[in-house]
Amino acid sequence: MINNKRKSININPLVTPVLKWAGGKRQLIKDIHSYLPNEIKNYCELFLGGGAVLFSLQPKQAIVNDINEELINVYKIIQNQVDDLIIDLRRHNNSPEYFYKIREADRNANFHSLSAVERASRIIYLNKTCYNGLFRVNSQGQFNVPFGSYKSPNIINETTLKAVSNYLQKSKIIFHSCDFESLEKNVKKNSFVYLDPPYHPISDSSSFTGYSLNGFNTHDQERLKQLYDTLAKKSCKILLSNSDCKFIRSLYKDYEIIKVEASRAINSNGSMRGKISEVLIKNY
Repeated sequence: MINNKRKSININPLVTPVLKWAGGKRQLIKDIHSYLPNEIKNYCELFLGGGAVLFSLQPKQAIVNDINEELINVYKIIQNQVDDLIIDLRRHNNSPEYFYKIREADRNANFHSLSAVERASRIIYLNKTCYNGLFRVNSQGQFNVPFGSYKSPNIINETTLKAVSNYLQKSKIIFHSCDFESLEKNVKKNSFVYLDPPYHPISDSSSFTGYSLNGFNTHDQERLKQLYDTLAKKSCKILLSNSDCKFIRSLYKDYEIIKVEASRAINSNGSMRGKISEVLIKNY
């Protein structure tokens, strides 16, 4: 159980996100913590992404999910084979020729013959060296972000990797990689559920749907609202993050909507970086 009033106890500050992630919640952690329930048991997070909220809370047990199978593979490898992962990460180098060779791997027929460790190593390498740390795939599910041209990217953050591995090994964290709606049956009554879906675009030019093969559209936002209602009826306490726009405010008009300001350094549209308004939506 997490007592929000004493949340600093037993929290390892070295357990932090191992990946840069578009929409990551590092900038909003203080806001999110200020609106958490006083006590949390049965923690659930259905859009894990970079894991900033999970790692800031470090619950002893949790159900976490992300539809991105390669991302979930990264976490499982960190949990179970971190030493092998670190060894494999050491083979990478920061050059455009090498980057595009590694990036092209998911276009090859033998991609699935790569070991789980090699796939996890590939994702971490691409994340640390691609342009702006953006995870994006094309309509065929292929990673398509260009080389970032960074002088000294921190490809192997061994301290963080080992700290996260230690946390995941000592805790009962159940990983899923599926559509969020299918996990309703896994969420127990009175759980705390944090939802951080791909944000609804605030303008036509800000839409970002390349995170997974199928994107995340208006219908998905409406399905998520239905899940929110269902979980609320199960006496779950739910906190959801999303963009501050008319559609989201209208969709969740029956719940408490809190406006927060977030700094966004990662965005496919450069004009959308900097301070922007977002909302936290809670039912408790």
